Amino acid sequence: MTASSASSAEHRSETAPCGPPERAPQLPPSGTDPGKRPHHDDSGLLAALLDGMDTALIALGADGTVTHWNREAERILGWTAAEAVGRRGLTGWAVRKEDAEEVEAGLLAALHAPGRQVHEYALLTKDGHRVLVRTQSSAVRGHDGRAAGVYCAFSEVRTQIDLERSIALSEALFDDASWGVVLVDADLRPAAVNARAARALCAGRTTLLGRPLGELLSQGVEELEGAVQYVLAQGAPPDPAELWVTLRSAEAERPRRCWRSGFVRLASPLSEEPSPLGVAWLFQDITDIKQAERDGALLRFRSQQLHRAGRAAAECPDPLEAAAVHLDYALAGFADHALVDLAQPSGAAPRGPLDAAADAGPEGSAEKTGGPPLLVRALASPAGSPGPCVTLPGCGLPVAYPQGHPATQAHERRGSVRTSAGHDADDGWAADRKWPDGSVHGLCVVLRSRGRTLGVATFLRTPARRPFDRADASYAEEVAARIAAALDLAGAG
Repeated sequence: MTASSASSAEHRSETAPCGPPERAPQLPPSGTDPGKRPHHDDSGLLAALLDGMDTALIALGADGTVTHWNREAERILGWTAAEAVGRRGLTGWAVRKEDAEEVEAGLLAALHAPGRQVHEYALLTKDGHRVLVRTQSSAVRGHDGRAAGVYCAFSEVRTQIDLERSIALSEALFDDASWGVVLVDADLRPAAVNARAARALCAGRTTLLGRPLGELLSQGVEELEGAVQYVLAQGAPPDPAELWVTLRSAEAERPRRCWRSGFVRLASPLSEEPSPLGVAWLFQDITDIKQAERDGALLRFRSQQLHRAGRAAAECPDPLEAAAVHLDYALAGFADHALVDLAQPSGAAPRGPLDAAADAGPEGSAEKTGGPPLLVRALASPAGSPGPCVTLPGCGLPVAYPQGHPATQAHERRGSVRTSAGHDADDGWAADRKWPDGSVHGLCVVLRSRGRTLGVATFLRTPARRPFDRADASYAEEVAARIAAALDLAGAG
């Protein structure tokens, strides 16, 4: 061995690291047989990964030679790996000559640029069509750190735009949408909530996540969960549904709300058989609209009832019978029981109810005698079984109303008086007021005709109905005016 060779060998022994030299992982050439290279056990795995990618990928050497070409690139451009690998550059087959300089210069520029380079190029398919793609290119480093080539991952711009549009849509739904959006997972728990939905549910966006729907809603939760389960199993219903719900939150101004709801099943696009990821629940508050529709329908119905009652009462030869007809038509959809008591001056001899109506003075019976009036029952609806209102001519004995009774208050005030038993009512609430059993809501309206107070009409509701409101009082006053006119005519006759 010469001195120079010995010194060279000694120098190599001093500078060489212990163990085998490190080698940078390199992409195997597409189309190579892993069996012919037994020292690369991972080459088959890398080839399978490249061919299984959802993104097209090609690789070029430092001299511009194509070294890799996966199946997605073959699908987009039509060129197979056997036709592409080994070609020098892309000009004339994958890129038009007019575009070749720009495309190849941009791809090879990644050899010397840091990080990824994003560009849009027009590539050429095998059948001669141009396709616009968005590329991400980056240098491939060798074991010495030098750029050995460049890889380019690309997909059609149309696909990228669709993806970006989907992302933009989801972000808009969660930021600026006029609908509330809640993503409900398969366990029926909110997984994502937009700002409008959080305001509708009177809670924060993060506090709603993972909580059962039953903690947010006290009524309507069964219908909502049933709709979500149906969508998970069968798909979205054809039309939006209207759900009436009651919020548990004490911050809600009106706890009972009506939400027009649509449902969309979410499925993973990555599985061969779509597996549900949850349900997108989109809803809009239409409580005011539904309430306006209900009020309009109720007003039309009551107007028709007044019209029908007037037509029917005009055919009655007896004015007292006409008053009973008006009372019958008023009960439909409005109250469960009705009573009519006529006023009789205190201290007067007991007389019939019609005589009491005839004796009412211009300023009312109470002012005429200076004492509280006595109310004599003239008409009443059956308390036991449904049927028409009946007249009670009798001997005119006054009803033993206690002091401060709503009927006497209405007579004294010459207006309407509403009362309700509330949630803590006992069984004797109606009996104490001389009303039929089961009554929990009462409305007393005064009967006035020709400047005289003739008596009081009382409408009663059972627990199945809501309490009387101002709109109910206005309708009852209209009915009372018609009844008073008929009773006044009966007394005059």
